[in-house]
Amino acid sequence: MDLELKGKRVLVTAGTKGLGKAIVALFVELGARVLTTARHQPQEMPAAYFVAADLSTVEGCGAVAKAVETDLGGADIIIHTLGGSSAPGGGFAALDDQQWQRELDLNLLPAVRLDRALLPAMLAQGSGAIIHVSSIQRELPLPEATTAYAAAKAALSTYSKSLSKEVSPKGVRVVSVAPGWILTESSVHLAERLAVEAGTDIEGGKKIIMDSLGGIPLGRPSEPSEVANLIAFLGSSRAATITGTEYVVDGGTIPTV
Repeated sequence: MDLELKGKRVLVTAGTKGLGKAIVALFVELGARVLTTARHQPQEMPAAYFVAADLSTVEGCGAVAKAVETDLGGADIIIHTLGGSSAPGGGFAALDDQQWQRELDLNLLPAVRLDRALLPAMLAQGSGAIIHVSSIQRELPLPEATTAYAAAKAALSTYSKSLSKEVSPKGVRVVSVAPGWILTESSVHLAERLAVEAGTDIEGGKKIIMDSLGGIPLGRPSEPSEVANLIAFLGSSRAATITGTEYVVDGGTIPTV
């Protein structure tokens, strides 16, 4: 299936590792003109434009918005991949105001700021697609360590829905994608650490993670490329009537309909 992405101007945040890297590689392969971001540029990058910026800051978001206009002449597709958590374990009592603000600055506000900067041009051209990468933890938070992260992702999903209702009548589609556990470099390191702590091997470490999520019926995490495939479709003209919805990619982890 031709997704008709050749020549499309695409912004992918956090595109140097994990899911973001897979998204950049796929869109480049499909002929899109891609600009991506991270705090530091790695030595090996896919054939994409790059701007070094800390998107958890107002200044960083402004630099990326300016680069989109300068390098791409605007955006046809925006993919907000940036996210993560550095919050300590220990439940609600371990989360002070600084930790809460850090989770919002990483998982919600970059999307809000970049959309605010880049949407006017998309609305002027009467077309475009925005994809927010949320998380199934907005429905399945892990209270020991991810309460603030899950709350920030829930806010992102709600923001995405509200934005879709506002701008879809003007030609800009807005959707969100909620992955479960993705087998990225960081998750492999986590599995390795858990394996050492439990005195087991890497597969045992992976099982610990799956058990903490209540099990994954598919029996394994998603590969970054598998989630990227869905995102490419949603950003393409093949998904022309899809807006205001959230797509879960979790191997069946969420136990409810």
